Amino acid sequence: MADVFAPLFVSGRIVDGILVLVAIEALVLLGARARWGRGPAPMTLLSNLASGAALMLALRAALVGAAWPGIAAWLIVALAAHLAEVAIRFRQDDPAPRRAVTKRLGATESDEPSVRAHR
Repeated sequence: MADVFAPLFVSGRIVDGILVLVAIEALVLLGARARWGRGPAPMTLLSNLASGAALMLALRAALVGAAWPGIAAWLIVALAAHLAEVAIRFRQDDPAPRRAVTKRLGATESDEPSVRAHR
């Protein structure tokens, strides 16, 4: 087993294979969205996958012994893609539902009035 995987890690080719899988994932999810109208929004999906891909490329650079500025550049790209995804999610029209806080700080369950459904 080591004879198969060691060269893939030393050369960084393992990351190439993972990136191919990430590209296939993007195509499948975008295709499902186009066909059935379900799944993540395209820009959210692509920025998320771009962030992960950039992290993989930073890993690849480290595996092949690249200089630190090359690794840092991929990490900055990953950060930018992540921040883009966060910005997209905050701009979405459907905010997360807010739940009312009903329990007092430090109160135990026996301190709180119970609510029962009447039939």
